[in-house]
Amino acid sequence: MAPSQDILSKSSRILIVGAGTVGLSAAFHLTERGYTNVKVIDRDTVPSAYSAGNDLNKIVRADYQDPFYAKLALKAISAWETPFWSSFFRRTGYLVSASGSAPEKASVLSSKILSCINNQPDFPTDSIHLTPESQSIRIHVPQLTGEIKGWSGYFNKHAGYAHASAALKMVYEELARRCVEFIFGEDGEATEIEAISTKSSFVRGTPNIRTRSGAIHTADIVILALGAYTAQLLPAAGGQLTAKAWSVAHIQLTPEEANQLAGMPVVNCQDLGFFFEPDPDTGLLKLAAHGGGYTNLGTSVFYKYEVSLPPPEASQNRGIPVHDESSIRQLLAETLPQFQHRPLVDQFICWCADTEDSEYVIDFVPEWDNLLLAGGDSGHAFKMFPVFGEWVVDTLEQGCQDLERWRWKNPERRGSEISWRIGDIRDIKDVKRSDKVDDFNRAAGSLKEASWV
Repeated sequence: MAPSQDILSKSSRILIVGAGTVGLSAAFHLTERGYTNVKVIDRDTVPSAYSAGNDLNKIVRADYQDPFYAKLALKAISAWETPFWSSFFRRTGYLVSASGSAPEKASVLSSKILSCINNQPDFPTDSIHLTPESQSIRIHVPQLTGEIKGWSGYFNKHAGYAHASAALKMVYEELARRCVEFIFGEDGEATEIEAISTKSSFVRGTPNIRTRSGAIHTADIVILALGAYTAQLLPAAGGQLTAKAWSVAHIQLTPEEANQLAGMPVVNCQDLGFFFEPDPDTGLLKLAAHGGGYTNLGTSVFYKYEVSLPPPEASQNRGIPVHDESSIRQLLAETLPQFQHRPLVDQFICWCADTEDSEYVIDFVPEWDNLLLAGGDSGHAFKMFPVFGEWVVDTLEQGCQDLERWRWKNPERRGSEISWRIGDIRDIKDVKRSDKVDDFNRAAGSLKEASWV
């Protein structure tokens, strides 16, 4: 239920549970609007190992099938280009393509996206260029040395990427300067939503948050921003938020190799995966595999069916499925074959909170007073980092969620294929994974040899 008028004021005690993308963005926009009593708790420091935003970089684009999200993403891109955010944004351009062996769904998706862009009056003119064959692709991405045989798609010059973990850290430091209180570790790891009063048999009152250490955090308003871990704390959310993961890996380049690829657009092959220009500070080139996503299903005492939650410890996310390693190798073979046999370092699976319709959930939680859920990132939230918190604060101040698409839902059907993803959904326990030993130490040695550090 929404906060009453006597609860919400600029001095209201607002507790944000989760210091990831959504939690930090919410805290940022609360302080932007003059709220002075904001506390953020998390089990880890920023950038948190449990946040999907703790990543080298994330794609920033407005390429959507849905005009609603295309318009929001254009607003986010404009925000990324303002002075506060601009040092973490690179408008390199964005190639969207499908390989010669891609399923028909890839071309259908591209057609829908292009149709949406063509009918979006806010989209900058002359941004989209069709790339029906390899020759036209090389015009926009000359760094590719592979054959890219049979590839076709389009190039969007009004897109790029953000330095993700660096942006999270920057916002955290700014919030600390604004006197937002942060509590990390066992005192910040939420383990229970605790009722403190019962107005009726249907409303449980404003909750306290109990943490791993036994500490109890009280507030006038609580905002849950735990991403893929939401249903672990709030089981009622498990019907609409499904934790899913995708594979991420990196290859180490020398300074000379990185310099040759500097300025390269983001390359997204819809059936294989995507990669970015090398990181200027480390020479790491990030790659990610595409697919329907991996669940981690387990029995829930709250539901009759299984609920997907990430493993309890971040260390359990090291190593990627061997199938995804093959996809990444194939992606490199077709685009940058000089690196196709390079060791994959810092391999991990990244967890997101998927919804059936890929809609966010920003709404008050039924049966609780003053408890707001902000999540449902569905793998497309970080690009909205500069603006997501606006929508959270809007909902808080309005006292309700005006948009039906972002309201709390109790779906009966779960686990279906997501319209814009290519590949099957599999459970992570059912797939073979590469060696989970963290190869990043070896990468650090290579960095020193390459004079990066």
